[in-house]
Amino acid sequence: MEVKKLGVLGAGAMGHGIAQLAAVIGCEVVLRDIDMKFVEKGIAGMDKFMSRSVEKGKMSAEDKEAALARVKGTVNMSDLSDVDFVVEAVLEDLDLKKKVFAELDEVCRPDVILATNTSSMSITEIAKATKRPNQVVGMHFFNPAPIMRLVEVIRGYFTDDETVAATSALAQRMGKQTVEVKVDSPGFIVNRLMVPHMLEAIEMYQEGVASKEDIDKAVKLGLNYPMGPFELMDMTGIDIIYNVAEYFLKELNKELKWVSPTLLKNTVRAGRLGKKTGGGWYE
Repeated sequence: MEVKKLGVLGAGAMGHGIAQLAAVIGCEVVLRDIDMKFVEKGIAGMDKFMSRSVEKGKMSAEDKEAALARVKGTVNMSDLSDVDFVVEAVLEDLDLKKKVFAELDEVCRPDVILATNTSSMSITEIAKATKRPNQVVGMHFFNPAPIMRLVEVIRGYFTDDETVAATSALAQRMGKQTVEVKVDSPGFIVNRLMVPHMLEAIEMYQEGVASKEDIDKAVKLGLNYPMGPFELMDMTGIDIIYNVAEYFLKELNKELKWVSPTLLKNTVRAGRLGKKTGGGWYE
């Protein structure tokens, strides 16, 4: 299946990053959000990112303008009626995702694959909102999508081999490496491993074992990670880590390792969610 026109639902950091990847490889893109101000902000983010690429000699000014010209912003779900493939990148709210997928199922052609960029939630549960559960798949990009090399391709209970193959092929066409998650388990591969690491870092800071700066430094220099856990949480959103941990606690047999530290809860309650609010663990 050749994807010539991609629909992206949600123009936030992940959504507009995915839209950019598609536009750069020559796809027409329909970028949809609930308000044009979000769409315009997303397109401005693409422009800014690609302008830096032009300055660094990684792409030409002509290629940048051509990619931006292939992106159509909209607030109308009906504009997705003629796309070949959809990637959903709305908020990590299961009920919202199910509502969106039910709408997509009505709007899109019967042959269109509906992919979700969820980082942790059940593909099977999302697919239940559609009449095509075999064509619903997880396509988890990492933040920032234009830079991070990995895409997790996740099977729901009903996802068929053709859907997995087509999704992997599209990700690889975008220059990504893919891994297949064979069982629809919360957090898939990366977040299942990463979230305990984040929660333990917060526990250590809360207990006074070390400063957040030294914990970040130790992880970067001792484990050779590019970012420390507190830096990474600030970039991705502290509320996301909290929400995923709460989801894991519910889904993975209520194991104590998924319990959110009090400091994490209070940081979220204080509205300090990371870069998107101007401050989180760091200013």
